[in-house]
Amino acid sequence: MRIEASDGGVRFAVHVQPRASRTEIAGTHGDAVKIRLQAPPVDDAANGMLVDFLSERFAVARRNVRIVSGAHSRAKVVEVDGLSVDDARRILTLQDK
Repeated sequence: MRIEASDGGVRFAVHVQPRASRTEIAGTHGDAVKIRLQAPPVDDAANGMLVDFLSERFAVARRNVRIVSGAHSRAKVVEVDGLSVDDARRILTLQDK
């Protein structure tokens, strides 16, 4: 999993699996974090759920999480403001309880 520093935060690749039975981090997919989402990929529901899930997971405001590319694809690039690379890596590798 590759996480890079960006202006005031981090940037990383995400591979989403919509219409999953539960929303969770499911490991990696190449260099990307694999995230299963309950929402379908219709009317930006999956993108909204991804932003909500990551903002909750990182304990940052929803406005600090942005999908910077791949809004209509399973392969996305996400930026999160107010987070260090080390903190992002630690949080993304914790198992869901």
